[in-house]
Amino acid sequence: MLPQEFQVRMQQMLGEEYENFLKGYDKPRFHALRRNPLKIAEKDFLEKVPYQLTPVPWSKHGYYYNHEDQPGKHPYHEAGVYYIQEPSAMSVVEYLEVKPGEQVLDLCAAPGGKTTQIAGFMEGEGLLVCNEIHPQRAKILSENIERMGVKNAMVTNETPQRLSVVFPGFFDKILVDAPCSGEGMFRKNEEALVEWSLENVQMCADRQDEILEEVAKMLRPGGRICYSTCTFAPAENEDCMARFITRHPEFHLVEVEKKGNMSAGNPGYASEPVGGLDKTIRLWPHKLDGEGHFIAVLEKDGCLETDYKPISRNGNEKPIKEKECKEYQEFEKEFLKEKIGKDLFMFGEQLYAMPENMPGLKGLKVLRPGLHLGTLKKNRFEPSHALALALKPEEVKNSWDLQSDSLEIRQYLSGQTFNAEGDKGWYLITVDGYSIGWGKLAGGIMKNHYPKGLRKSR
Repeated sequence: MLPQEFQVRMQQMLGEEYENFLKGYDKPRFHALRRNPLKIAEKDFLEKVPYQLTPVPWSKHGYYYNHEDQPGKHPYHEAGVYYIQEPSAMSVVEYLEVKPGEQVLDLCAAPGGKTTQIAGFMEGEGLLVCNEIHPQRAKILSENIERMGVKNAMVTNETPQRLSVVFPGFFDKILVDAPCSGEGMFRKNEEALVEWSLENVQMCADRQDEILEEVAKMLRPGGRICYSTCTFAPAENEDCMARFITRHPEFHLVEVEKKGNMSAGNPGYASEPVGGLDKTIRLWPHKLDGEGHFIAVLEKDGCLETDYKPISRNGNEKPIKEKECKEYQEFEKEFLKEKIGKDLFMFGEQLYAMPENMPGLKGLKVLRPGLHLGTLKKNRFEPSHALALALKPEEVKNSWDLQSDSLEIRQYLSGQTFNAEGDKGWYLITVDGYSIGWGKLAGGIMKNHYPKGLRKSR
């Protein structure tokens, strides 16, 4: 099934190792999920998640699960307790070394696996700009950010060229999980196999060069870029890095630890010799338990002045005044134990809690300017599903817990009401203590506010 031209090139690249590479296609695929540290501690995760889990060696929060398990159908998935992700894809963010409080860009972010992984390391502090150029994929990205309870993310639907105008020298860290020919995913994605051609590889390589040109403008001095692909093609990997460093001598490749049978990149794959290409990383599927991946870590020369504050070309967005959202203030006082978000922002009739240092939105296509709190309606406030998923039971005055193996949680996820006694008003519905949605109690009946578009058929 593998294209003939692909096989010829891979045999030239691998030599005697090529036969082992081919045998790798007969191996079963490996399945993994990643714990969401914004929701659950490691000890509780290992005790509560009902699957046999084995650590992914290159991911702090990643675990393999057995292929017969179905974690996507468990209530914990809807609660954002974990994210199902291909194991090799978990490796990339670890090398970005994100810290709380930083300004981080995930440029090609959909569907959101790496974005939500970054968010876990940021611990709700700083600004995470996640961008996706395709509108429908940007919507999926936004939904996954919501499900994982991320509070400090801004979702944009922009070109790299437009972002570089707004954010010159702005970001501490940038992830470029570049659109590629997808050769490393042939086992997983039949579409990548059908669409493959040498011409498509070259088209991807040209596009990657264009993307990196804009990325270079957005990184501050001393900042870090993590570049990755899920392809084997040298033109998109070692040769791409060689071309970039030749154009940008202010960048250098960084030596990072290789884990779990990772291999060094091959300088011989590049068309021109450039120092440091052996510091790149290849994940070969015949050598480890995952699909094909390439990773390069780049840093920009220089350092920041002590009083440096990143400001976008748009400046910072101005928050609204409290008197402009008195309905939300009343909701917050009545149902929440503490204030959610320092600065609030109105997007039409939708209310958001802004991340730190959020840029002005003028001229940007923005799907989600921070944490969606809810809708301001005439004389009342309707809390959002995103707010529910970002809260913990200890942050609200009323919550109602359902067990993950119970009929009640299945009924709740299908949109049914249930009998309950207590103070009337909004309740945070939880599954084994992890938030999953809203209910509103009145007259002994908990009305179901789980979004209709997410409801499961019984």
